[in-house]
Amino acid sequence: MGIYLNEIFGPQSIILNLDGKTKEEVFNELAKAIADVHSEYDYSSMLASLWERENKLSTGIGSGIAIPHAFYEGINKIAGAIGISQTGIEYNALDQKAVNIVFMLIIGRQANENHLYVLNQLSTLAKSDAPAMIIKAQDKDTVMDILSRIQHE
Repeated sequence: MGIYLNEIFGPQSIILNLDGKTKEEVFNELAKAIADVHSEYDYSSMLASLWERENKLSTGIGSGIAIPHAFYEGINKIAGAIGISQTGIEYNALDQKAVNIVFMLIIGRQANENHLYVLNQLSTLAKSDAPAMIIKAQDKDTVMDILSRIQHE
């Protein structure tokens, strides 16, 4: 059995109103959110891994969604953070549109087999009404409820 989105993203790593206006600022903000929750993750190493992956191909998948992700040595799980921007972030997404929701994933090498399952769930979410609901969410519990629905679809 795979891992579910509501096991990766917790309320403490959801930012309803991102301060960052650029991709770099958002990466910094979300990586810090992950590091604050998971002290075993080194902030600088995470950022370096994320940028290494991002420089290969934009993780802005279109429709206002980005899924920056990177593998990280020395851990055996997947951790994540969600950032929401009402105004949109210039991201160089594949569709060249601004990004409103960023799902950041840090994937432990030992959790490699689960990462495709997680990306598939995020793809399912992206094709549903969930992104519009997440953008309108007034609190983190609402976002968590939306994420928990995906495992049942």
